[in-house]
Amino acid sequence: MLSFKTFNASLRPFARLVLLAGLGVGVAACTEAKTETVAEVVRPVKVVEIANADATRKLDYSGTVKARTEMNLGFRVAGKVIERHVDIGDRVKPGDLLARIDPTDYELAVTTADANLAAAERQVETAGFAMKRAEQLFAKKFSPQADLDTATLSYQQAVATRDAARSSRRQAANQVGYAELRTDQGGMVTSIGADRGQVVAIGTPVVTVAVDGEKEIQIAVPESDISHFKPGQPVAVGFWTDDRLRLDGKVRELSGSADPLSRTFSVRVSLPDDPRVLLGMTATVAATITIDRPLISVPIEALAEKAGKKIVWVVDRDQATVHAREVEVTDFGPNGVRVASGLQPRDLVVAAGTQFMAENLKVKLPEGDLSAAAELR
Repeated sequence: MLSFKTFNASLRPFARLVLLAGLGVGVAACTEAKTETVAEVVRPVKVVEIANADATRKLDYSGTVKARTEMNLGFRVAGKVIERHVDIGDRVKPGDLLARIDPTDYELAVTTADANLAAAERQVETAGFAMKRAEQLFAKKFSPQADLDTATLSYQQAVATRDAARSSRRQAANQVGYAELRTDQGGMVTSIGADRGQVVAIGTPVVTVAVDGEKEIQIAVPESDISHFKPGQPVAVGFWTDDRLRLDGKVRELSGSADPLSRTFSVRVSLPDDPRVLLGMTATVAATITIDRPLISVPIEALAEKAGKKIVWVVDRDQATVHAREVEVTDFGPNGVRVASGLQPRDLVVAAGTQFMAENLKVKLPEGDLSAAAELR
């Protein structure tokens, strides 16, 4: 019989074979798992189809309806305002009294001017008598020519002094009249610059009157678009208060320089006479311009950046894959960004989820008709 030690020794080679067989099976299983084929990723995407580019562009600006002529009326003399006869919104007619300042000092100046004029007139009479006396004496050869010349010169000086006194008197009387502020044209009061009790200087705006007649809209146009506006250019005008109110306006005036703060140019648009248009209404001015090169608009969500360049992801219809394409962006519009180059009509552009795109990535296009996108504005 075999002893226990002898039997145990005889089993060791067999155990080694079993262990090696088990390791081989495990390695084979791991190798088989690693060689399994990974399923291809197909990502569904939302796309837009690029429409034909238009060679026109629509410019929209907001403005406020104003009177073509606004008068900032102020006193022609300084003084303290003692009366104000109008309020904002009042309608005035030519000659209506708007305000009055204290005329006391100017009335006293008239009194002084009257006294000076009276004295100058008496001086003229005295000098006239002296000149006549000198003429009589010279005619009788009782006085020399020099006395006559002196008397004549004194008379002329007195006349000049009297004429100056008359002018001073008229000027003083005018200043009394200037103490009343009146309008010479009819219209509506739009603002008040001074009230009773306030001391105003010469020319300080006290009342602003919007003159009846032609109305216009003032808009601010950036320097990038001001070259597209010319005097006499027709524009379409709409109003926020009434969508049905549409008028044909015309560019009347362009500012010669930009505002130093906003860097925009003031453009005034004339309006036809329409009683529905009121001062202060908010209006929209739309102008259609022709551009040198057509622009295509794409949704802003379609724009991405790669290596510091602006790109969009374009879908290959046949292969159903996406490819990055560099584009030239000009500006932003109401429908997205405007692209000058890099896209063609009927291109399919990924409109959402650009951060998940990669070159040659397989995509699944939506079923049904593709929406035409990006009309040029």
